[in-house]
Amino acid sequence: MPDLPRLRAGALAAGVLTVILAGACSAPGESKDSGSSGSGPIKIALVDAQSGQLSSLGKWEYKGAKLAVDEWNKAGGINGRKVQLTVFDDQGDPTVGTNLARKIDSQKYIAMIGTAESAVTIAMAPTLRQAEIPNIASGQSPGMVALKSPFLFLNGPTSTTYDETLAEYLIDGKKMKKIALISNNGAYGKGEHDAFLKALSGRGITPVADEVVTTDQKDFSAQLTKIRQKQPQAVFIGSEEVESGLIVKQARDLGISAPFAGAAPQGTPVFRDTAGTANVEGTIVSSPYLSNDTSDATKKFAAAYKAAYGEDAELHGAKAYDGTQIMLTAMKNSGVATGKKLADAIRAVKYEGLMGNFAFDATGVGISATSIGIIKKGELIKAES
Repeated sequence: MPDLPRLRAGALAAGVLTVILAGACSAPGESKDSGSSGSGPIKIALVDAQSGQLSSLGKWEYKGAKLAVDEWNKAGGINGRKVQLTVFDDQGDPTVGTNLARKIDSQKYIAMIGTAESAVTIAMAPTLRQAEIPNIASGQSPGMVALKSPFLFLNGPTSTTYDETLAEYLIDGKKMKKIALISNNGAYGKGEHDAFLKALSGRGITPVADEVVTTDQKDFSAQLTKIRQKQPQAVFIGSEEVESGLIVKQARDLGISAPFAGAAPQGTPVFRDTAGTANVEGTIVSSPYLSNDTSDATKKFAAAYKAAYGEDAELHGAKAYDGTQIMLTAMKNSGVATGKKLADAIRAVKYEGLMGNFAFDATGVGISATSIGIIKKGELIKAES
């Protein structure tokens, strides 16, 4: 199955890429009712970076969501209606995301999958809340939960869970006390920094170094030199895939030999390839999805993903697959309701997914557990207890 077609619609300035996954040929905004009284395709938007430094996240998410939609459409859709998935490129930019939220509302999409970028999700949330468009997102910043939007749901744990699990492993298990931090000042990096710092503080640990970089920084030598002087036992990294990879590569060039530790981005092929396989050896990763071989369900998903796209599945595609399955299940259970009724139906779904068993609480969090993996010879494997 081909990758995301590079079709640019008239709204290119707003960063929209359109892929219609339905038998009908209606374009976005051509107005058959998408709600419970309609008979046309059920319109769902997927919003993620399809260009720029974070585009790998968006492409993985698209493939996972598309796989779920294809399965439902092949089985007859929902109440005999096909599901139409339209992909919008937020470019990793909160301002673009805000504009897209307005577009999604005006074009009568009834639900949204994404984004994988916490800052963009946070920027879009007020518009989506006002429009009563339920959104299942893949970011992990606690800032999303702090919004208290009844229309925002997370298809994975927050940084609080990722980093508490990491602290348990490093401090409670490995008895490390000299830990350095390097994180960026974006929504994701700040969320990671604050969650891990809280986990350390609760154990009476003060970081030997706590360095903050910008989201577009490329040279980290000043911050890494300070960290090297402290000779840490481990370095916590709170940054997305590409930036994390650059940090690790430069750290190794400066002679820092301590293992790095982090959350979802450090478990991805982009992180590994950016840093170099030798440089990421021993990286400690907290994740709800360590391997495609974890269970019969992950094996089935990975096989379908490989058959569709000719590449191995990973965490972000699996999260989007789970989120889309939950969304479509809620639509089926509610008779393709919209607005608050659809949000209530999502909250009521109990789903055994690739990430674990989902049960949404009042904050929109559906799952609160991760495991620890270690990168060995370029592969993320479950850590020994």
